Amino acid sequence: MLDRKLLRKEPRRVAEAARAKNEKIDIEQWLETDSARRTLMLEIEELRKQRNLFSKAVSAKKRSGENANAEVTQSREAGSRLSILESNLNEMDNRLYEMEKNFPNIPDSDVPLGGEEKNIVLQTWGEIPEFDFQPRPHWELMENVFQPEAAGRIAGSNFILFRGWAAKLQRTLISWMLDYHTETGMEEIWAPFVAKPESMTATAQLPKMDDDMYRIGRDNLYLIPTGEVPITNLYRDQLLEEADLPVRLCGYTPCFRREAGSYGKDNRGLNRVHQFEKVEMVRLEHPDRSDEAHEELLNHAAGMLKLLGIPYRVLLLASGDLSFAAAKCFDIEIWSAGQNKWLEVSSIANFRDFQARRGNMKYRPAGGGKPLFVHTLNGSGLALPRLIISLIENGQQADGSIKLPSALSERMGTEVIR
Repeated sequence: MLDRKLLRKEPRRVAEAARAKNEKIDIEQWLETDSARRTLMLEIEELRKQRNLFSKAVSAKKRSGENANAEVTQSREAGSRLSILESNLNEMDNRLYEMEKNFPNIPDSDVPLGGEEKNIVLQTWGEIPEFDFQPRPHWELMENVFQPEAAGRIAGSNFILFRGWAAKLQRTLISWMLDYHTETGMEEIWAPFVAKPESMTATAQLPKMDDDMYRIGRDNLYLIPTGEVPITNLYRDQLLEEADLPVRLCGYTPCFRREAGSYGKDNRGLNRVHQFEKVEMVRLEHPDRSDEAHEELLNHAAGMLKLLGIPYRVLLLASGDLSFAAAKCFDIEIWSAGQNKWLEVSSIANFRDFQARRGNMKYRPAGGGKPLFVHTLNGSGLALPRLIISLIENGQQADGSIKLPSALSERMGTEVIR
C-alpha cells in the first residue's frame, strides 16, 4: 500500500511507476474520490459541531425549565443527517481502499526501466561445468525416481512424485537449508500452509494474483503460493519495539501455484510445477537498515550455493520484471548443465513499507514518537526443485550416477547417488 500523502502530492510519479511495471491504474479517479472524501469530512465535522451545540442548548433549556422541543428536533435532524454522511464516508473509504490495493509499489531509483531484456547481471560465481560426454537433462537422469506419470494419476499434470534417493535428497536439502539459516541466527517458523484472504492481501498476493492461486471455497482459504505469506503475516497488526528489530525468520513451506505450465515453455521435468518446496527467509527491518539488510539476504542465499559448488549469477531486475509489491529485487539464477541455461532459484526482494502498510506492521521508535512502519524483505533460501535440477545435471557422471557436493554427502550417507 502506498502512503496517501504520496498519492496526493506525487500522482504523476505513481502513474509512471505503474506504467513501468505494466500495471493499469486510474490515479485520477482516486484523486477525485479522495477530494470528495475530504470535502465530506469537513461537512461531517461541521455537522458534529452543530449537533453538539443543539445538545448543549437542550440541556441548558431543560435545566432552566424552558421548552426545548425545537432544539431536540434540530439535534435529531442533525444526528440523522450525520448518520447518512458517515455511511457515505464509510463507502468512500472502501472505494479508496479497493483502488489502493491495485496500486503497485514504486521501483527504487536504481531499478532499470524496461522488461526482462533490461535486467542487469551484477555478478557471477563459479565455473560452468564441462563434460567429456553429452550431459543429459534431469528427467533422464532421474527416470526411476522422478515419476510425473504417477503424480498425474494422483493429482494431475505438473505435480511431483519422488521416490528413493530423490525423495531423500529433497528431505536432506530442506533440513540442510534450515540448519544453515538457524545457525546464523534466524528463528525457524513452522507456519500454516493455508492463509486467509486478509493475509494474502497484506503481502499483496491479493487481489492481483487471485486467478493464479488455489482457493478452498468452502472455507475461504488459500493454499499459500510462497512461505512469504504466513511468515510475514506473523506480524500483521502487531506493534514492535525498535529494540526488537531486526526480526530474522526462516521456515519451510510447500508452495502451490495454479499458473504452472501455463506459459507454454520450460514445462518439462521439474522446471515448472504446481507444487514445489521452499525454505523462505523473511526480515522485518528498521527503514534505515533496509538496503543493508537486502544485501545481507542476497549474500546469505549466495553463500549456500557456494557451499554446494553451484555456479550462479545475480540479476538486478528491471521494472517490467519486478513483482507488484517489490521496490527492488535481486534474482539468483543457477546453471543447468543438462539444459544449457540459467534457472531462477531465488528472488531476494525489498518491499520497503509497502507490505507493512497493507498489514499494519509497525515499530515504536526508541526515542519516542508515533509508531512507524517497518520495512519487510524476503527471499527464497532456497527454492526446490530447481536446486535439485542443478545438483543432478551439474553433478552427473558418464555412467549416469550423480556426484554430490561434500555439504550434502555426509547427510545423504554417500558421495554418489545412482
